[in-house]
Amino acid sequence: MRPRIGTSGLAAGMTCAQARETARLVLAEEDAPPALVSDVLTVVSELVSNALRHAGGVTGFRVTARSGQVTVEVSDHSALQPHLRPPSPHTPGGFGWRMVKALAPSTFVRSHRGGKTIVAPLPAHLACDRDK
Repeated sequence: MRPRIGTSGLAAGMTCAQARETARLVLAEEDAPPALVSDVLTVVSELVSNALRHAGGVTGFRVTARSGQVTVEVSDHSALQPHLRPPSPHTPGGFGWRMVKALAPSTFVRSHRGGKTIVAPLPAHLACDRDK
């Protein structure tokens, strides 16, 4: 990835498809490797779908690409923190947050008036290592 910043965001109320397309455009400008694109799109899908399903929708979205890292930020109205659920064959779901934390281990939640923002930095070198 080139050492410059690419960023994009959309207004509140976006869909998963809009968020993925926004991320694709940012990553295309940065000529990101395929494995990194795949990881970023997975994180975007999980965070946006969770905001839609559990938090009343997306209130903010941003993807920033810098040399060595892509950061996904998704904001919503809920103050509830995401948490890992124990896997259960009897309860659907529960894998999204686990997947986000696996792909972006330093993900954190920033609480603020009116909700929260989940910040998921994805280190480019982890995905690039898989492309080799």
